[in-house]
Amino acid sequence: MITSVKELENVARNIRANIVECIASLGVGHIGGCLSIADVLAVLYGKHMRYDPKDPKKEGRDRLVCSKGHAGPAVYSALAEFGFFPKEELYTLNRGGTKLPSHCDMNKTPGVDMTAGSLGQGLSCALGAAIGSKLKGDGATIYAIIGDGESQEGQIWEAAMYAGSHKLDNLIVFTDYNKLQLDGTIADICDLSPLADKWRAFNFAVWDIPGNDVAEIDKAITEAKSVSGKPKMIILNTVKGKGVSFVEEAKVGSHSMNVSAEQRDIALKEIEGGR
Repeated sequence: MITSVKELENVARNIRANIVECIASLGVGHIGGCLSIADVLAVLYGKHMRYDPKDPKKEGRDRLVCSKGHAGPAVYSALAEFGFFPKEELYTLNRGGTKLPSHCDMNKTPGVDMTAGSLGQGLSCALGAAIGSKLKGDGATIYAIIGDGESQEGQIWEAAMYAGSHKLDNLIVFTDYNKLQLDGTIADICDLSPLADKWRAFNFAVWDIPGNDVAEIDKAITEAKSVSGKPKMIILNTVKGKGVSFVEEAKVGSHSMNVSAEQRDIALKEIEGGR
């Protein structure tokens, strides 16, 4: 377990570098929404989740459902960083025979706990895993990362209503609230605000924090684990493309964008310069 903030920040930078290498190897990908969740992945895999990379399907492990499945390269980058498979496999992203399709697939990738891609469904899957863990009594915590764009879908709120009603306190959900989606801003397309109030209305305990700050993320998860009788929502106010200037500046255009070898080198230099 990593305990220092500095080490967690370094892990987040490593994950960002892995993301850039992974997507640049293909030349195109969902880089904006991958970079925005590097910090929460660093804190989860670096400190809070119980897992064994040598036995990725171990019974009783904590699970992560990345509902925003187009951020698969971010999950792969974290899994590679923590030894689930060699980092060299990141260069096979979305190619024939790869274990790393563009969207997460639990049947292909060691360490991926749920297949994703059809937005809005992942929270329901995490809900099922949380119920299963309660029935087994295995003590697992189930984590889910949902996008703000997919939070406009009704299935998210059906799952939320059930989780709150049944007091699933082994479920911790994160919203990647970067406020941008495929073709516009969240506010312009279908505004989610006041987002924290909505989740409280569904009987969730809620934290609303800076989403690219590992110390704040760590604190919120620690507090969330201590709350009983309610599912938890941690709203991560993030920057889409965080850590790479040209991706941040692309804003909506960073949802899926080309990344050349030259841009890869610029991005890696910026990430390394943050150490």
